[in-house]
Amino acid sequence: MAPRRRGKPPRHFADLTAAERVASVVEAGEKPFRAKQLATHYFTHFTSDPAEMTDLPAASRTALAETMFPQLIRPTKVMEADGGTTVKTLWHLFDDAKVESVLMRYPQRTTLCVSSQAGCGMACPFCATGQLGLTRNLSTAEILEQVRAAFRALDRGEIPGGPARLNNLVFMGMGEPLANYKAIIETVRTLVAPQPDGLGMSARNITVSTVGLVPAMRKLADEGIPVTLALSLHAPDDDLRSELVPINTRWSVDEAIDAARHYYDVTGRRVSIEYALIKDMNDHGWRADLLGKKLNARGRGWVHVNPIPLNPTPGSIWTASDREVEDEFVARLRGHGIPTTIRDTRGSDIDGACGQLAAEEDDE
Repeated sequence: MAPRRRGKPPRHFADLTAAERVASVVEAGEKPFRAKQLATHYFTHFTSDPAEMTDLPAASRTALAETMFPQLIRPTKVMEADGGTTVKTLWHLFDDAKVESVLMRYPQRTTLCVSSQAGCGMACPFCATGQLGLTRNLSTAEILEQVRAAFRALDRGEIPGGPARLNNLVFMGMGEPLANYKAIIETVRTLVAPQPDGLGMSARNITVSTVGLVPAMRKLADEGIPVTLALSLHAPDDDLRSELVPINTRWSVDEAIDAARHYYDVTGRRVSIEYALIKDMNDHGWRADLLGKKLNARGRGWVHVNPIPLNPTPGSIWTASDREVEDEFVARLRGHGIPTTIRDTRGSDIDGACGQLAAEEDDE
């Protein structure tokens, strides 16, 4: 059978600018101020259910909801860990493409790891998502619907610990965010817009990751939105990085690091370097030294390194570094004066940690 053709998702309220929302409401035969009412429900009360929109005329609610809020994603599998404070959700999109998001609640903060593509085209061999290949980009609204669901779950006390607000968002789920640049930027602008026109998040609490799409990294620097940039480097030398991160054959280690430094120069935001530690592959002491030297060659105080113990993926020939090797790698980086923090691997037991998202579901 031929593969199902995938079209564009239906236009959704969250895809529109504030002015476009007004125009759409008027086009639907309603007064312009209905757009603000809908935005308040969606971005402040986190609902698109017409039954909850009691300030709208009964005759208008259902029609407006059907027009403005088509169902784009639906949860089909939910897995929990850490006493219910880590929740991985498998979403089916309108065309049955699949993505996952992971909501994590800590004592002092909440974080959502969100997907920006169904699958990923970067083909990094140690990453479960990279082995899927790319199905398609997500629309702005498909990304924001993942975020709204997290806001709603926290607001309604569905995560242990009582009602809360989403503090942090990381574009570290499925996909290469900067390969879906337009939707990512539109999403970020909506995330930081004050309520009720957006979700009122702080740009400083939003992290956009990339494997090193250099032109897009430089473009992001000029957007005027001080999000945190995270560069997934994984090796400081081109020979190995080209094996681990195939896009390196297009933009080298030095080009990627230069673009990261440029981001700091323009925004003043310290850049994170992500580095998955793989046993006997990239965890050698000399590679830590080389990384430290390359980062320091571009100045001090502009970067922070997050080594990540490799999370297991089905069929992988690679495993995490031994603890003493990990400690040595960290010590060497710190010896170069590089701030270094081992990344939390929360959610690994439900395949919800970095590199594990594969949108799998049980066979019926």
